[in-house]
Amino acid sequence: MTRPLLSLACLALAVAHPLRAQEKPAEVSADRARANFAREIVLAPDDVRAFADAPDGYRAPREGIAHGRVETLEYDSAVTGTRRKATVYLPPGYTAERGYPVIYLLHGIGGDETEWMRFTAPNVILDNLIADGKAVPMIIVMPNGRALPDDRAIGNPFEPEKAAGFAKFEGDLLDHLIPAVERTYSVVADREHRALAGLSMGGGQTLNFGLTHLDTFDWLGAFSAAPNTRPPAELVPDGAVVRAQLKLLYLSCGNKDGLINVSQGVHRHLKTQDVPHLWHVDDFGHDPAHWGSNLYHFAQRIFR
Repeated sequence: MTRPLLSLACLALAVAHPLRAQEKPAEVSADRARANFAREIVLAPDDVRAFADAPDGYRAPREGIAHGRVETLEYDSAVTGTRRKATVYLPPGYTAERGYPVIYLLHGIGGDETEWMRFTAPNVILDNLIADGKAVPMIIVMPNGRALPDDRAIGNPFEPEKAAGFAKFEGDLLDHLIPAVERTYSVVADREHRALAGLSMGGGQTLNFGLTHLDTFDWLGAFSAAPNTRPPAELVPDGAVVRAQLKLLYLSCGNKDGLINVSQGVHRHLKTQDVPHLWHVDDFGHDPAHWGSNLYHFAQRIFR
């Protein structure tokens, strides 16, 4: 049996939150998480890489190129009844004189609006890609995908009310965050210039929200999607609808990731529905190396 390599995010999923005796229901969920990561990995003939890993130095800061800036956006949410925060990357030379596409980039179960910055430095990845002419200048919005009055990444994430916050984020994203971004920044406010992507829990959110709101997002990227992903037949009951609207559906997972069965199930259903998609299986586990490399590849394929 092949066992996955556990990253910081995996530990947040499975073992990073000590359980007390009175937390028995959450303890069962933690056991299920460990079982998911430890499951046997069975690869099909088409569970292979679509391209090479990102090159060495792809997320290392470079001298002699223009750099974007990172700031915090605050917005009011009726879903949580609070003022919330999102981390925002503005590309080099950002100006209100032009409109930019936006990618909403979602974190995993143990993270918050800072996780992508801590794990993979997406600002550096985009600075380098834009400098090389491999990606168009774009805004990246990294929100807190836990839509709760107390959205801090603390405590046991398997508590029912905490887990429910990830589903509630759908309304927060659509009704509050996106409008706040479009009021604050110079963006092209249509589906062709709006992408949604995420890692682990955020990958599941991407599929859950993106495939059921094709009028909102034209580009979707799910990197090692977690078991919060809804059944594929519910997400794509009619492949013709997705074929007619979505420009890119990008799925990836590592062949050492015990959660690969989630993405495999989505991939196989999309095949039966004749839905074009990119399926990339690399040699990583459930870890930042996978997420950074796949953001590198995804960012080059969107808004073109």
